[in-house]
Amino acid sequence: MAGWITLGVLVFILAILAVYAVTIYNGFVALKNNIERNWSNIDVLLKQRFDELPKLIKVCEGYMQHEQKTLEAVIKARSMVNQARSDEQKVQAQNMLTDTLKSLFMVVEKYPDLKADKSFQQLGNRISELEDQIADRREFLNESVNIFNIRVEQFPDVIVARMFNFAKRTLWQIDPEHRQDVKVEFQHT
Repeated sequence: MAGWITLGVLVFILAILAVYAVTIYNGFVALKNNIERNWSNIDVLLKQRFDELPKLIKVCEGYMQHEQKTLEAVIKARSMVNQARSDEQKVQAQNMLTDTLKSLFMVVEKYPDLKADKSFQQLGNRISELEDQIADRREFLNESVNIFNIRVEQFPDVIVARMFNFAKRTLWQIDPEHRQDVKVEFQHT
């Protein structure tokens, strides 16, 4: 009789452990899919921005014959975005594209006719809106990645994570040079 009780207790404990492991596993699956959904949401906006850039470049080309380097940098960055495969490559390419767009908009300041062009204004506003939406989605992505990474490292979740090869994911980060203070100087006339 004692043997049956011991066996029953062991089966009960194993059943509880199995249910707990399945619960942890399902939590990881949900978090992983949430990260992928967030990446997909960012990709939708990045694709829209990607599609708007040739129109913006076309409008700028007529005004900015002397700024070929800036336009070529935007085109090159756009190409890098298209070729990026891993999360790290995508982040790096997108950061580069964002930098080149900032440079382009800074150069535009030298061209009042271009700034006044309705097509440029519309495209510039559209790209600015997309940039704001992308920034919002990056926050959602980083929050999802952070939750996932915490779970991957916490005990006892780490056991299930290792058993099923759930590895830490990369947060979306800016380039280190963007963390530096910006030097602002005012010229007195």
